[in-house]
Amino acid sequence: MAIFNNSKNETTFNPNNLNIINAGTTITGDLQSEGDMRIDGTVKGYIASKARLVLGASAKIDGDIKAVNLELSGEVNGNILVTELLTIKATAKINGDIVSNKLIIEAGATFNGKCSMREAQNVTKSSTIIGESPSAKTAETSSVKNFVS
Repeated sequence: MAIFNNSKNETTFNPNNLNIINAGTTITGDLQSEGDMRIDGTVKGYIASKARLVLGASAKIDGDIKAVNLELSGEVNGNILVTELLTIKATAKINGDIVSNKLIIEAGATFNGKCSMREAQNVTKSSTIIGESPSAKTAETSSVKNFVS
């Protein structure tokens, strides 16, 4: 890893690599990723992924999420915007509104909020529902009324 040695070779971002936040890790602040990301820990803030986002069974998110594809097994306290496919597994717990193009919900999942199904072009247009990069505090205090127009 170039970060830990004195080599002058710079590491370029490879969107095919998986970013992982393991269980036992807590992050307070906004996360943005160009590539796939898996979260098994806790995040207090806004999460944006331009690829696939996987939230494991031990994941706890306090904030809004925007992703192209999302597989959710953990807990989310915030609004979710997915431009393609949202898969909600049986162990998932959601307290917030959902906007997605395609949706799969397994039996046993807990969902408290409103759900809107929109085509990809309409979901992309409404991406300002959550905002491009709100602060963690804004994400936590955003009202549900402003999420779904």
